[in-house]
Parts: sequence; C-alpha cells; structure tokens
Amino acid sequence: KQEYQASQEAAKRAGGGRAGASRVEANLKTGMSLEEAKDILNLDKLEPELVKKNFEHLFSVNDKTKGGSFYLQSKVYRAKERLDQEMKLAATQQRSSSEKQNTV
Repeated sequence: KQEYQASQEAAKRAGGGRAGASRVEANLKTGMSLEEAKDILNLDKLEPELVKKNFEHLFSVNDKTKGGSFYLQSKVYRAKERLDQEMKLAATQQRSSSEKQNTV
C-alpha cells in the first residue's frame, strides 16, 4: 500500500498523467531522475547537441585506460541514457499534440 502511494506521489511530482507515469518509469529503468542526469552531464536544459558534447567529453575523461573511473564513466553513460529517454518522450508528446491539432 505504501509503495503504491509513493509511486502515485512520484508520478504527480513528475507532471502527473501519462507523462508523469512515463517519467517515473524512466527513472526506475535507469536508476536516476532527470534532475540527477542533468547534474551529472552539467546541463541546465535539454539540448541534444549539448547533451552529446558533454557526454562525449565526460565519458572520455573517465576512461579507465586514461586513469579515469569506471564507476563515474558508468554514471555518465546512465545519465545520457536517461536524457535520451526524456528527449524521446518529449518528441513523442510533441508529435501527439501536433496530430491532435491537425485533426481538429
């Protein structure tokens, strides 16, 4: 019962409705929230080019063969994965709203 209530609260904080549920699912799947992923990749907003640039830099810097940390490199990878999911969700929502406007 408590787990159900916690998941409902998380969905509300994530925006509620279908979008909120999708965000909660993405958080659970990657093991991190959108905010944490943005912090890891040092981003204020989601811009695909900036995500790619920061990811490539941080992934390379943390390469174990260059004296980096595999743990940090994996966090960078998971952050990119989480942001990719968020951008995909945003694109799907945008397409859906465009289709609704075209049918009205």
